[in-house]
Amino acid sequence: MKHVLFATSNRHKLQEAEIVFSEYGLNVEQWDVKRLEVQSESLEEIARISLAWLMREANPRCPFFVEDAGLFIEALNGFPGPYSSYVFSKIGNEGVLKLMDGVDNRRAVFVSVVAFTDGKEMLVFKGQASGFISHAVKGERGFGFDPIFIPEEGDGRSFAELDVREKNKLSHRARALRKLAEWLTSSKII
Repeated sequence: MKHVLFATSNRHKLQEAEIVFSEYGLNVEQWDVKRLEVQSESLEEIARISLAWLMREANPRCPFFVEDAGLFIEALNGFPGPYSSYVFSKIGNEGVLKLMDGVDNRRAVFVSVVAFTDGKEMLVFKGQASGFISHAVKGERGFGFDPIFIPEEGDGRSFAELDVREKNKLSHRARALRKLAEWLTSSKII
């Protein structure tokens, strides 16, 4: 089986990637490496800079990819957006729900950006999932903001109420990863 490295320390992201890649006869291996912490308003810029830094500083086996994601809440002007991981670590789901208390517009979008390199060129793949912020934490699965995000294409359950295969049918990350897997399969890079 052909393989590609995923530069992540997040086992949940790795599991989602393993399932998507297996659909294409590809194997993804975790590359648990310290990444540069990039601050930017753009997920694509964060992913590109992280990838370029790893290419330069970490002497990777290629091909490999990085992924960055954010939750963009319409009523909060896109907050927390590219700062989702930091915001989650500081205020969690309950803090976001507190910010949304009394807010009628609960529309939100999860966005994922995957940046890939084969050692020569860099490619970027994006995925998104539109949905709503729930009024309460719902579900025990997943990670991050999954318990408060209800995808509009779903059946009313939050990402955290879905098993990983169900989530992968709807999620931003799975959509970006599928684009990468389709490109890898058609390009014969690996």
